[in-house]
Amino acid sequence: MADDSSNTFKLNIKQQEPVLVPPAEETEKGLYFLSNLDQNIAVIVRTIYCFKSDVKGNEDAVEVIRKALSNVLVHYYPLAGRLTISSEGKLIVDCTGEGAVFVEAEADCAITEIGDITKPDSVTLGKLVYDIPGAQNILQIPPLVAQVTKFKDGGFVLGLCLNHCMFDGIAAMEFVNSWGEAARGLPLSVPPFLDRSILKAGNPPKAEFPHHEFAEIEDISNTGKLYEEELLYRSFCFDPEKLELLQEKAMEDGVLTKCTKFEALSAFVWRARCQALRMLPDQQTKLLFAVDGRSRFVPPIPEGYFGNGIVLTNSVCKAGDLLDNQLSYAVGLVQEAVNMVNDSYMRSAIDYFELTRARPSLAATLLITTWSRLSFHTTDFGWGEPVLSGPVALPEKEVILFLSHGEERKSINVLLGLPASAMRIFEEIMQI
Repeated sequence: MADDSSNTFKLNIKQQEPVLVPPAEETEKGLYFLSNLDQNIAVIVRTIYCFKSDVKGNEDAVEVIRKALSNVLVHYYPLAGRLTISSEGKLIVDCTGEGAVFVEAEADCAITEIGDITKPDSVTLGKLVYDIPGAQNILQIPPLVAQVTKFKDGGFVLGLCLNHCMFDGIAAMEFVNSWGEAARGLPLSVPPFLDRSILKAGNPPKAEFPHHEFAEIEDISNTGKLYEEELLYRSFCFDPEKLELLQEKAMEDGVLTKCTKFEALSAFVWRARCQALRMLPDQQTKLLFAVDGRSRFVPPIPEGYFGNGIVLTNSVCKAGDLLDNQLSYAVGLVQEAVNMVNDSYMRSAIDYFELTRARPSLAATLLITTWSRLSFHTTDFGWGEPVLSGPVALPEKEVILFLSHGEERKSINVLLGLPASAMRIFEEIMQI
C-alpha cells in the first residue's frame, strides 16, 4: 500500500512458530452450512487491537488469550474447522476441530512507536497479523488466525485474520467480545446462534428484485488511467459539528424532511469521489453499501446470529446528475437504496445467488463499509479496552471505510485511497 508519508520507522517483529489452538472440549464434527449471504464476501479481513495498561504488564497476555481462545471455540466451534467446497460448488466448513492458528510474537520497540494506526498501513501494521506462508487461496487459510505481539513497554497487540464468510461485523464483534469475556472468566453475554439454515434459499428460488450491484458498468471516463498513478491513503475526520453541518446542507433546499448522518456523509463522499476522479457527465456511477438485515427479516434473525446478516444495496446514476444537483439529490438516492431493504429484498438476494452464483461488480463503483456502529473498542481481555483498534488495510481501491473516532465515538473517520492527482481534489472538497 503506497503512501506519501515520510515516516521511516521500521517495525521489527520476531514471530515464534505457529501452533494450533483446538476447542477446550470435544465439539461437533462434520459439514457446517454457510448461507448464500456468506458466499459473496469470502474475503480476508485483518484487524488489530492495541492494549496498554499502566498497572498490568504483558507477561501473561499470550497465555491468557490463548487459553480463552480454546474456551470460546467450544461455543464457536466452526472457527476451529477448515473451509472447503461443497458438492454444489459453495463454500462450506468442515468442522474438523483441529483449531485456530495462533502465533506469539515480540517487537523490539514500545507500542507507542508504531505511530498512528487510524490510517491503514499494510507494511507496518501487516507485521502484527500472521499470514499463512504460501497460501494461494482462501481454502488454504484457516477461518481464524491470531497473533499476539508483546512490546517492550508492557503493551501488546492482538492481530486477527478472519474470513468474512464466517461473520459480518456485528457477529465478529460479538465473537471477539465473547473471547474477552472468556479471558476474564465470565459467561458469554451473547451466546452464538449457529444455525445458518434459517437463511436457506426458497424452493424453488425466486429472485423478485433486480440486483443492480451485480451489473457491470462500462467505464467511459478516465478513471482507469488515473488508477495507474500511485495511490495515496488519507483519513478525514468528521466531528459531530461537521456531521450536523452536512445534515443541514442536505436539507437546506427543502426537498428532504429528514436525513441521517450516515446518509449525508455517504452522499457527500460519493459526490466528492466522482468529482475527484473527474468522471464524465454521462458516466454511470454506482454506490454500494451494506445494510444490516437482522431486524428486517420477518421474523427477525435471532440474537447472537453467527454469520452474515447483511445485504448489499445500491444506487446507480450518471455522474453529471450527481454533481449538477444539490446534495439532497444524492441523499435521496441513498435513502431509496436503504428503504428497499425489507424481508422480501433480503430473501431475493439469497435466491438471486442460488440462481446465478453472480458476484457483485465493482466497475465504476464506490463501496462504503461502515464500522462506525460496531463496538470493537469494547473488547477487554483483562487489560481494559484497547487504546486503538482498526483495519490493517483497505481491501480494494473502490472501498471507503467509515470508522468511529474519539472518546465518545461520535466522530467518524473516513478512510480511502485515491490516485495522487484525484486525492488533491478530494482533499480540497473535504474542507467544509
